[in-house]
Amino acid sequence: MTTGIKRSGLLVVLSSPSGGGKTSVCKKILSANPEFRYSVSVTTRPPRENEIDGKDYYFKTKEEFEELVAKDAFAEWAFVHGYYYGSLRAPILSALADGAILIFDIDVQGGTKLKKSYEEAVLIFILPPSYDELVRRLKQRGTESKEQFELRLKNALWEYTFWPKYDYLVINDDLDEATDRVHSIIKAEQSRVSRIRELKWNLPEKKEDK
Repeated sequence: MTTGIKRSGLLVVLSSPSGGGKTSVCKKILSANPEFRYSVSVTTRPPRENEIDGKDYYFKTKEEFEELVAKDAFAEWAFVHGYYYGSLRAPILSALADGAILIFDIDVQGGTKLKKSYEEAVLIFILPPSYDELVRRLKQRGTESKEQFELRLKNALWEYTFWPKYDYLVINDDLDEATDRVHSIIKAEQSRVSRIRELKWNLPEKKEDK
C-alpha cells in the first residue's frame, strides 16, 4: 500500500505591475502542470489579438459586469487601467472542495481583496529587475495608445508599492528561472502540514499477543 494524501485546495495569486511578466509565468506554469486550474477573469476591456473569450478572459460589457456584481458572483473585483476586472466565486469554491490548485493572474487590488476573503491564499508578487526594464517591456507590447501607455506606467509605479503586502517576491530577470521559483513556491505551499486533510500511511499490521 502506498502513502495516500488528501490536501486542501490551494489558491495561488500571481500579480505584478504591467510588464512584470505575471501572465507569461502563469502560462508556463499551467502548461507544465495540466492538473492545475486557471481562474478565468471577467473584464470589460476589449480583447487583444489572439485572446479567446472563455479561455483568456470572459469579455463582458459594463452592463453585464454590473449585473454579475449585483448577483454577488465575484469573489473580488476592481477598476484597473480604465476597465473592470473580477474573479468569479464559483471556480474558487469548486477548487477548494476538490483539493485542486487554482492559479490567478490578477492585479494587486484583486490579490489583496482575495486574501481578505481567503486567508489561506498564497500571494506571489512578480517584479522586473529594474524600472528601465519595465518601461522597455511596456513599449515592446505596442498594443496601446500613448495615453494608455502613460496610464499603465503611472499605475505600474503605484502597483509596485504593494509588494510588501504579498507573501513572496520573485524577480523576473529570466522567464524560465522566475517560473521555476514560482513553481517551487507552489510545491512547498502544497506540502504544508496545515493543508493536509488526510494521510494514509502503510503502517505494519498489529500482531496479536499469544
